[in-house]
Amino acid sequence: MRPINCGIALLVFSIGLSSAALSETATPDRVENFRLLDHDHSAHELYYHRDAKAVVLLATMNGCPIARNLMPDLRDLREQFGDDVEFMLINSSLQDNYETISEEVEEFGIDFPVLVDDAQLIGEALELDRSGEVLVIDTSDWSVAYRGPVNNRLGYETQREEASEHYLADALTAVIAGEPLTESRRGAVGCIINFPERDQKEAHAQISYADTIAPILKERCVACHVPNGIGPWAMTSYEMIQGFSPMMREVLRTRRMPPWEVDTSLPEIHASRGLTVDERKTLVHWIEAGSPRGEGGDPLLEVKPVEPGWPLGEPDLVVEAPAFDVPATGIVEYQYPAIANPLDHDVWVRAVSIEPGATKVVHHVLVGTSEREIPVGERRLDAVFENYLMAYAPGAESYVYPEGTGVLVKAGGQIHLQMHYTTYGREATDVSKIALYFHDEEPTYNLRQQVVVGYDLEIPPGDARHEERAYFEFDQPAIIYSLFPHAHYRGVETRFDVHLPDGSVEPLLHIPRYDFNWQHSYTLAEPLKVPAGARLVHRSVYDNSGANVANPDPARAVPWGLQSYDEMLYGGFFFRWENGTAENPVHDETDFQIAQMYGALDDDFSGALTVDEMPRQLREPFKAGKLTPFDADKDDALSHAEYRAFVDYRSAQRAKQEAAEAATKNQAETGTE
Repeated sequence: MRPINCGIALLVFSIGLSSAALSETATPDRVENFRLLDHDHSAHELYYHRDAKAVVLLATMNGCPIARNLMPDLRDLREQFGDDVEFMLINSSLQDNYETISEEVEEFGIDFPVLVDDAQLIGEALELDRSGEVLVIDTSDWSVAYRGPVNNRLGYETQREEASEHYLADALTAVIAGEPLTESRRGAVGCIINFPERDQKEAHAQISYADTIAPILKERCVACHVPNGIGPWAMTSYEMIQGFSPMMREVLRTRRMPPWEVDTSLPEIHASRGLTVDERKTLVHWIEAGSPRGEGGDPLLEVKPVEPGWPLGEPDLVVEAPAFDVPATGIVEYQYPAIANPLDHDVWVRAVSIEPGATKVVHHVLVGTSEREIPVGERRLDAVFENYLMAYAPGAESYVYPEGTGVLVKAGGQIHLQMHYTTYGREATDVSKIALYFHDEEPTYNLRQQVVVGYDLEIPPGDARHEERAYFEFDQPAIIYSLFPHAHYRGVETRFDVHLPDGSVEPLLHIPRYDFNWQHSYTLAEPLKVPAGARLVHRSVYDNSGANVANPDPARAVPWGLQSYDEMLYGGFFFRWENGTAENPVHDETDFQIAQMYGALDDDFSGALTVDEMPRQLREPFKAGKLTPFDADKDDALSHAEYRAFVDYRSAQRAKQEAAEAATKNQAETGTE
């Protein structure tokens, strides 16, 4: 896991290098890689389609009759060339946005992704002029093989019943065959797209580094790009920015930085780390103008190195994990060290910081506590979740709990860690430290953590868009504070929604481009109240195809697993019970864990576990009739209440057995009968 709190940004199509300063390195008509979100906020990357023979981009805008009329032609071409060609639309118009484009898609039944070029940087670079114009990009060298109309069927206020010239079809046939086109450029008809910044090169050269550019960088990027920071280079002067400007332009236009992509149409996220559309445009246009220095001082000279020490100040308690030697290569199994809790009194924790000893090998750390000492030989896998405190990953070293909340840590017992190490070619020894900060007085509320999890994953080989889902159902009113989605190398998109008892759905968080290397905790700007019976639903999309360059093995059916070569559906969240307080917790741990299990296994979301959905240890006993007495409604499934009755019965039987064993032992020791 690698959450982060700074950078530059993600999402773009680009072609060539358009500034005079950069033009010497440009390849004419070569389309550089890009990523854009479509009308549903799903991410699309151009070079992802390297296995296709060609990519077709059709410029569109809402309300353009020619673009609308071209949809049947484009569908016919997709039917004809679909195995070899990827078809997409791109909307760069100023007057359209995600909401209005989605409405257009719905109204006219458009079944192609419509890429939203909200900053117009891609349309500018592609030199788009009118909706209805189509580009054919040859993936063998990413050149624009054809630019022009789809065919000659449509004109201004006129249209033929059938086309007599099929320009796009002819171009695709030639590209797929590897043959030259007889005519690669044609004038297109359509609605003119306004690109007001396209002719503002002189104005872009007047953008102030001192007053405009440096302040954006200080606000959005310097937190990481600082001496001793997580960034690979430090933004400490104009000269540094000038030297890295071409690279900045690339990551801005592809939106690799900052590594933060959130669907902004959904509830606001606290301390959002992305660039605004205007900031992105300003930075790119300034760089394309040659990164002029201009007049004024250099605000970046004020940037200071990250000082050693705890970011939240002096902790109330610091504990040190046992030293662990990480080899130079290979896979390291998860480690579960336990640290004796040195406290002789109960405390309420208000914040946590984790400092890894060897940052290059510490992938993530989970920390929690237990009231008892768990022996080395006993399974510690789940001990960290008995009283969970936080998760660390680079860039997310600290967590300050919501105001008025805390986590009770009782005296004695142990502090448990889950350590995930990754090798990097050199041996290293890690000694991580955990810092705890305490409330002076008992907080009002007990902060709780739970996970929406799916254990029964099986992602088919080669599947590029496999979706898994699970839920957690609240049995009483709750307030949700933050969300943490997690998957591995095949995870590409993730969502959280709230399904309300009345059947309505409230989208809560959507990450269009999930990246295993940059994982974040998302704190809601306004905590969300949910009623009893509401379900927090977590969904993730996995790309197990060869087009996913991070995929360890596209030929493998991928199961659930802790190691990164397997996968997870894991949606952590912090919340509190609305009616609970520190003095009156209103918390039933058994129901709490049953709810997690149900959400993990209830594939059809029916609220009851059928035989095929049950955990393996219950399937055969249920089939054999041993659990049917608990199936009160005789529907061949176990509801929450029915399974709770079984759990209570089993607990009572276990208690009787333990009491009998204790009595027998006592008799043997005392000689009584």
